[in-house]
Amino acid sequence: MENNQKRVTRRDFIRGTVGATLAFTVLGVPWSRASEKKGRSSLVTVVRDKNVMDSGFKVNPKILQTMLDQTILHVTGKMNIQEAWVDLVKPDDIVGLVPTPFLNPTHPELVDVVKASLIKEAGISEKNIIMAQGGKRRPGKCTALICMPALKGHWLTGIGTVIKNYIMYSGRPTRYHQKKSAKLGEIWHIPEVKGKTRLVLVDAIHPLCDKGPQSDPRYKWAYNGLIAGTDPVAVETVCLKILTEKRHALRGEPWPITPPPICVEAADKVYGLGTSNMKEIKIAHFGWEEDLLL
Repeated sequence: MENNQKRVTRRDFIRGTVGATLAFTVLGVPWSRASEKKGRSSLVTVVRDKNVMDSGFKVNPKILQTMLDQTILHVTGKMNIQEAWVDLVKPDDIVGLVPTPFLNPTHPELVDVVKASLIKEAGISEKNIIMAQGGKRRPGKCTALICMPALKGHWLTGIGTVIKNYIMYSGRPTRYHQKKSAKLGEIWHIPEVKGKTRLVLVDAIHPLCDKGPQSDPRYKWAYNGLIAGTDPVAVETVCLKILTEKRHALRGEPWPITPPPICVEAADKVYGLGTSNMKEIKIAHFGWEEDLLL
């Protein structure tokens, strides 16, 4: 990923893959430099274990803990799990965990193993680990956030995973479902949130590839994975690829996501949160490879 800051003009954006529709929806939004991209890694890790969930959809916490350890080591490039966690958060941080509460909720087992790891490996006091999903007061008291959505489609945004996960922090979530949800990336710049996300950790154990608003079991499958990185847009882009490929496989023909998930590229080109260009993303996958969809 380039570290050079580049202003994206309206003309440049209209020429991009999102096209004129997205450009129209974000008219009036300041076109920012990609300052938030600087220093972010475009590495996205995918760690899978076919045994992490059984046929009854019960998650094995011990296997999940091993998957989490592997994820943190690969994301940070460290050899020691304690060093890896401290590379992401510091012992004096107040860490907010931000799971998905609705439609396809984050598995509570994942929340538990993350919390246990923060205490044991990062040396963070239990009282300084906060369940931070909700209104903007929740992240306001945090010095670090771990974004922990579950992988899913969404009937209003196309994909309802990483970028959408902070929508409740806006105080006005319905506003961010207008104009095809192109402004979701704006929420990541509010003072209570900006610069605090240390890790994006997606629960891809039992994803939902269609949009709801109710979870349809026909469109859930055992991917049995964790997807992670420090660039939220890169992680979302990989998630979008997996959902898209699964939909095509189910139908045996192209089955586009609707509505178009234009919030992903807008998070890159308008709000400078990371890269949505697959050519700039390095995907490192480990473990079970069947139906990887990448």
